[in-house]
Amino acid sequence: MIDIRPFASLGHADHGWLDARHHFSFANYHDPARMGWGSIRVWNDDTIAARSGFPPHPHRDMEIVTFVRTGAITHKDSLGNEGRTAAGDVQVMSAGTGITHAEYNLEDEATTLFQIWIIPDRAGEAPGWGQREFPKASREGGFEILASGDPEGDDALSIRTDAKVAATTLAAGQSAVWKTSGQRHQYLVAPKGRVKVNGQEAQPRDGIAVTGETEIVVEAIDDAEVVLVDAR
Repeated sequence: MIDIRPFASLGHADHGWLDARHHFSFANYHDPARMGWGSIRVWNDDTIAARSGFPPHPHRDMEIVTFVRTGAITHKDSLGNEGRTAAGDVQVMSAGTGITHAEYNLEDEATTLFQIWIIPDRAGEAPGWGQREFPKASREGGFEILASGDPEGDDALSIRTDAKVAATTLAAGQSAVWKTSGQRHQYLVAPKGRVKVNGQEAQPRDGIAVTGETEIVVEAIDDAEVVLVDAR
């Protein structure tokens, strides 16, 4: 099954400093048909204005992956971690038993990012945070795994859940293949460029929900970038 979810159909909240689109129910947006996809609970498409951001706030028992599309985000948390994650790179926060963090756009331009929450397999563990640069050249024409429940096997950031977060950049006419299990759930978004997923066309920033497939072929109609999560 492949379900294309048009960008215009997503939940929307404009707070001035934050313009957010919600692929799944979040905050004041509630759609009982879009409560998540497998263990993927949140996928927010955020635009954060220059010199603004999320003040300190708490989380617990959630794996939170931030994929920065343009600009940069600066992280600070109650464990003493600090870091700046720039476009194309990824940060991961395992909220565990509880963590308070702030995410600010300290740049002079807007930052755009995907914030993805995945339900962890294990609760009650100590919180943690990590970030990593992933050169875009290494994912041209094929998927690169950025975060994984098997980080050593995948050479990726660690998350405490049976899931993989991957990305690819494709020139128009190129394709990338993701092999999986028909029992798992995949969710894909192309932040830029039109794509076809197993023959079905999607516009930039549409959500693409997939299950029951063992092979996912992503074809780029335009130059495109694609972010994919494969979860139980």
